[in-house]
Amino acid sequence: MNYEIKGTPFPVGVVNLEAGESVICQNGAMTWMSPNMKMETKGGGIGKMFGRMLTGESLFQNIYTAEGGPGMIAFGSSCPGEIFALDMQPGMTIVAQKHAFLASAQTVTFETFFQKKVGAGFFGGEGFIMQKFTGSGMLLLEIDGSIVTYELAAGQSMLVDTGYLAAMDGTCSVDIETVKGVGNALLGGEGFFNTRVTGPGRVWLQTMPINQFAGSLIPYMPSK
Repeated sequence: MNYEIKGTPFPVGVVNLEAGESVICQNGAMTWMSPNMKMETKGGGIGKMFGRMLTGESLFQNIYTAEGGPGMIAFGSSCPGEIFALDMQPGMTIVAQKHAFLASAQTVTFETFFQKKVGAGFFGGEGFIMQKFTGSGMLLLEIDGSIVTYELAAGQSMLVDTGYLAAMDGTCSVDIETVKGVGNALLGGEGFFNTRVTGPGRVWLQTMPINQFAGSLIPYMPSK
């Protein structure tokens, strides 16, 4: 299996499979494919379906398999941004925002990730529930806007505004930090809290969260 990311600002991930290889995708993500790709829709059990529902994904996932020879399938993004491709390795854990999952090899495992710190869940902007990926193979995630990568050393932290944390290594931790000064919090336009991400590990930030993008269009929408 190999893949290529094409197009901006609405990219697609084009995946080429050998005969018999399969790929899993979010419901409705397929944009085009070769005619020998066979689709099968599965839920994976009540527990997994409920977990996907909590993270904002569809209850069911589609599995596409190349039959009778090599096959090709493309997966499209749902908002302006990037498709972030990762080659997962055994022992690697990636934690991502809700709605991030686009497609993966069947050898990648999707789980629900619960924030351990109550404050981070309530006020950090990322919510209590995120997505966790383990296993090995191709993983495609949707990113709002462009993606910027940082690598944090052990104990090194970065403050992130609400919604800008796209994904991080499972070795990183998330907490919240209050914006100092009442005037800053009330008048600065940045809210009362920031998300603190602490290493060691990689952090992937997105430049235009979809809620920020939607908010920027409101002044230009017709009032009637």
